[in-house]
Amino acid sequence: MAKESMKAREVKRAKLVDKYAKKRAELKEAGDWVGLQKLPRNSMPIRMHNRCKLTGRPKGYMRQFGVSRINFREMASNGLIPGIKKASW
Repeated sequence: MAKESMKAREVKRAKLVDKYAKKRAELKEAGDWVGLQKLPRNSMPIRMHNRCKLTGRPKGYMRQFGVSRINFREMASNGLIPGIKKASW
């Protein structure tokens, strides 16, 4: 389980990315690299980190399902993910 402070930091970064997305695109199109450098660092989309929607775990994230590998395995074993059968793992 991720710390609440880490989850909150990711939420804050997501808000900054959304807030500055339009301005960032305009500056890139104009070629204003100095203007881009003046924007907050956390407003860059590359600084976002994928986290499990259930536990907040940053590692072993499966994009297609939005959960970590551990939660994916548990959900598949319980039959909560349609189309996934437990063969042998």
